Amino acid sequence: MESPIESYLRTLHAEIREMKNGTPYSAVPAMADVDPDNFGICLATVDGYVYEVGDTRKKFTLQSISKPFTYALALEDLGLEAVDRKVDVEPSGNSFTEISLAEGTGRPANAMINAGALAATGLIKGSGGRTSIKRIISTYSDFAGRDLAASERIFQAELRKSDRNHALAYLLSSFDIIEDNPTSVLEDYLRQCSVQVTCRDLSIMAATLANAGHNPLTDKQVVDIGTVERVLSVMMTSGMYDDAGAWVSNVGMPAKSGVGGGTIAVLPGQVGLAVFSPPLDEHGASVRGLATCQQLSTEMEMHFVRSARAGRNAIRASYDITDAPSGIRRNEEAAGSLSEHGHRARVIELNGDLLFAGTESMVREISSLNNDVELVILDLRRVDEVGGVALRMLSRIEKSLAAAGRELVLIDGEGTLAGAFADAGHEVPAFESRTASVEFAENRLISKYGNGLNLPGCVPVVDSPALSPLNPHDAEALAARMEPKTYDDGDIVRRVGQRFGGVFFIVSGRISTIATGPHRQRVKLTTLGPGMTFGELALGSEDRQETTEKADGPVELMVLSADAIDELKAADPRLAVELWMALTRDAYTRVDQYLRETAVRIRD
Repeated sequence: MESPIESYLRTLHAEIREMKNGTPYSAVPAMADVDPDNFGICLATVDGYVYEVGDTRKKFTLQSISKPFTYALALEDLGLEAVDRKVDVEPSGNSFTEISLAEGTGRPANAMINAGALAATGLIKGSGGRTSIKRIISTYSDFAGRDLAASERIFQAELRKSDRNHALAYLLSSFDIIEDNPTSVLEDYLRQCSVQVTCRDLSIMAATLANAGHNPLTDKQVVDIGTVERVLSVMMTSGMYDDAGAWVSNVGMPAKSGVGGGTIAVLPGQVGLAVFSPPLDEHGASVRGLATCQQLSTEMEMHFVRSARAGRNAIRASYDITDAPSGIRRNEEAAGSLSEHGHRARVIELNGDLLFAGTESMVREISSLNNDVELVILDLRRVDEVGGVALRMLSRIEKSLAAAGRELVLIDGEGTLAGAFADAGHEVPAFESRTASVEFAENRLISKYGNGLNLPGCVPVVDSPALSPLNPHDAEALAARMEPKTYDDGDIVRRVGQRFGGVFFIVSGRISTIATGPHRQRVKLTTLGPGMTFGELALGSEDRQETTEKADGPVELMVLSADAIDELKAADPRLAVELWMALTRDAYTRVDQYLRETAVRIRD
């Protein structure tokens, strides 16, 4: 199934592609011939999954997007104090080409404007046989997860048009902000701006910042968390230059734009966003890049205020119902049908918050399911907060599943999501417990694939699965010693703590097995139907009933009482042994089923 995030991004891409205002950067002729219709969007998660739409593999130059990454390398080399002596961290409120140097000291306002970027580049020294520019480009490559290189053609073109930056470099040198040859520093700066990337590369670079400096593709720690903290702080306040205030208010993510048409935005702990579109506004930022970031922030709730909690994978466990059945004891034919087709129903347990990151991991898990999974059961009982983005994405998922003849099922104790679906005119099956939801799925599969099989309405005691090892004569002899009993809906048949009262065979109707939870709440464990038994397990619990058995609608039973069993042992010891062997086998089958379910539940 296609991810609703991918379909959303395609819709967003098609909508914003119609924006035709803005013009590509023309100050450098070599950059002016770019196709203004180029437009790509990439979202890279902190575990390395990338969503791509549009022109995401076309190369363009980093330009000013190089600035935060060179600043990061300077911080790694020298530390905060040494870098702060050369470059301040205050927003300038000016265009990126403004001088913005502190009176007296000549210190640039921040590392995102050209003056500050030149100062940061001047702090990078050669090391280990590598020149300063090779170290800079190597760091960019580590952020991107692949080898990058500068465009010599763009570098030479920029060098011919670099008078203002050249003047800035010499001015910084006059204040000893740049201590090396200012022309060499300028050339390094222009080469770093000329490094070629794709939109996908930028998204991984942004995701590495979002992931506390750890590249999610290569597993390499590129820079430490202290460096990331400083870089993202400066990007938040100064990355968008004289438009920074509006950006923080409307988008709310640390970001950086470049005149090559690229834009990156970082949602710490969750995702890196990259957009490529050459037409620029009056601030030198991509028109479509700004619009994309703003719309994504609003509709996917990516503003830092809404997404304040660190993102994590919301998937606690994922398994099909054959690994964790409902506990209802089926007849042989129905059990065989479930064994063959149980993989068509899958339980996905969620935890944490369903904000952007949690929603993304949930959507990815559901979208990656095999097409033969017909029932998707979402267990929401451990979810703390459900954002609007989760409701919208789940609505898309439900529609996509329904269109393919598949079904979404909720385990939603508080009914929050079920109510939201109902308000939107979509009735989604919802249950309070996993057992009830899996029972629903099992019945669906049996009805569809079992040739009409289901729990039969009536099973004579001689046909009970528990007595199947016995020959017909022995089964009839046992039935003759039983007493019929009937109960109405809600009647308690056996109460927890009662002494062993015999073996109860269900002829018709259903029995709910109820236990007491850790907070004294009543928890439904299983549902028993015709042909099934209860009561015998009390013999393994000091002759005490461990659960309460309650009639779920009218029930007809046949009871082999404790007294009848004692009489059987005295009158026909062989048959008594056959009975206990059959019951032991049946009990073992149930315990094995419970252990398999428990193993699935605790493995994560």
